[in-house]
Parts: sequence; structure tokens; C-alpha cells
Amino acid sequence: MPQVQYGTTTIEYELLNMKRKDLKITVDLVNGVQVTAPEETSMESIEKAIKQRGPWITNKLREIEQVHTPSFKKEYVSGEKFPYLGRHYRLKVHKEAVSIPTLKFHQGKFIAIVPSDWEYTQVEKVLETKLIQWYRDHGIVKVKERAKIYEEILGVAPNSLQLRTQHKRWGTCTPNGDIYLNWRIVMAPVSVIDYVMVHELAHLIIPEHNEKFWNVVQSVLFDYKKSKEWLRVQGMELHTIGS
Repeated sequence: MPQVQYGTTTIEYELLNMKRKDLKITVDLVNGVQVTAPEETSMESIEKAIKQRGPWITNKLREIEQVHTPSFKKEYVSGEKFPYLGRHYRLKVHKEAVSIPTLKFHQGKFIAIVPSDWEYTQVEKVLETKLIQWYRDHGIVKVKERAKIYEEILGVAPNSLQLRTQHKRWGTCTPNGDIYLNWRIVMAPVSVIDYVMVHELAHLIIPEHNEKFWNVVQSVLFDYKKSKEWLRVQGMELHTIGS
């Protein structure tokens, strides 16, 4: 992998030569530093461009280093903990002479009953599906409850509010006024849910992410930056459930 020395930092990057007119540099958690350049671009020009954007690249790399990226997925065994509204609750799995598996939340625990002859792979597949459905069913109630508070403050309301699977976004506000939230957000603390909710409601007032938009958000949540930072650093940990 090619690299450029920028001060005391060695910047490794992936070079993608394509038929395009300009050079583009991206930095993200999955791909690291990528340079997409016109096929005829010289290495000297590429290195010059990287050094010119050195401060931005190194800052993005530092931000990525702060992100918590769990290397394992949750296990569906007794004792495992699952988050909901910022708190963690233990799972208790009972193997019994039943034909239909069940999952419920009772007295601060997730209680699962599965057929006694099931292998772990069967238990994992079914309980993960049931847990995700539990999050969606209970989470939408909480999300709508929180939304009502801020709808009254902001004087706006979405056409519809739904929890969906969104791999790259925590929330989306469509041009038609529908708001979709990533179902995983219900695992986060309520303050973080509030931030995502207010963020999308604010888009009903100002579609763009400009200064006026952020002023609207801050007028409702003066410390919204704490929740925004929580998502940046801790958000990946909410992806240990589901695919």
C-alpha cells in the first residue's frame, strides 16, 4: 500500500485510478484513506494533494481511532447483556420441552425459552430475530413518546414515524415529511434518542445542514453535541446485534 510522510505521521492510502476529471480523497472507518484519481495522474501530484489535505486527513484518522469497534457479536446464552435505552439487561435462556420458542422481558431480564434439543445455531438465529422484533415493537412506542414532546416544542410533526433497518444512518427525513429512525437507536440512552429525533424534526423546518438548522437543534437541546459525540464514538457498539 502506498504511503506519504506528513510531518511525524505516515499516511497509508489506497489508490483507485478511474476515468474522472478530478482527484478525490476520502477517509472512513471501513476503507481508511482512499484516493480516487484520473488515470493519467502522476504519483507526484497525488502525494502533493495528500500533503495539502494533511491536516484534514490526520484529524479524520484521529477521530476514527476514538471510535469503539467491537470485534464480536452478541451471544444468545444466559448471562449475555443486551442494551435498551442506555441500560444493559441480562438474557436468561431456558431449554425446555417446548416446540415454539419464546422471548419476553420480565423483571429486568430477557427470558427466553427454547426447545431442549436445539443446537446453538438454531437458538442464535431465532432469538436474534425475536430480540430485534422486540426492539422494534417496544422501541417505536418510546420513540413516538419522545417525539411528541419535541413536536409540541418545535411546532412540527412528521407525516409518519417509523423504525427501520438503516446501515449508514441513524435517521432520515424524506421530502414528504416521513421520518425513519434506525431501530438500533432504541438501545442508546434516551438523551441520544432525543438528539436523533430533534435532528430529524428540525429537517421539517430547515432541510439543509446549515447554521440555521443547527441553531434550531440547539434551541431545543443546548447540549446536543454530547449526544452527537456519543454516537460517533459509541454508535458502532450498537451493531453487535443483527446484520
